Amino acid sequence: QVQLAESGGGWAQAGGALRLSCAASGTIFRINVMGWYRQVPEKERELVATITYDGTTNYADTVKGRFTISRDGAKNTVDLQMNSLKPEDTAVYYCNVDGYKSGVNQGQPFNSWGTGTQVTVSS
Repeated sequence: QVQLAESGGGWAQAGGALRLSCAASGTIFRINVMGWYRQVPEKERELVATITYDGTTNYADTVKGRFTISRDGAKNTVDLQMNSLKPEDTAVYYCNVDGYKSGVNQGQPFNSWGTGTQVTVSS
């Protein structure tokens, strides 16, 4: 089993900053991609940012230049630094991790989601 523990989020004023963190634990052999997605009511979950095992990053156009994703490969953690926040950034943010398992399920792929953390930005 692979578990994700998210932290951070909360409330900020427009123009402010927040930081999200996510730690993956469990039977992990290798992580390929870690990322953050967000969802607002009645809309589909959308990509915010991802980072691969070799550090390649990908950002949604709406957050480029404002958000920065980073990871610690040794600790299996991924952070999202969110600056210059806008009210439209308000959403539930979800951590996602894609990789391969270790142990008795060595090599079996997994894709896990966190439970989500609320980010609210007021104008």
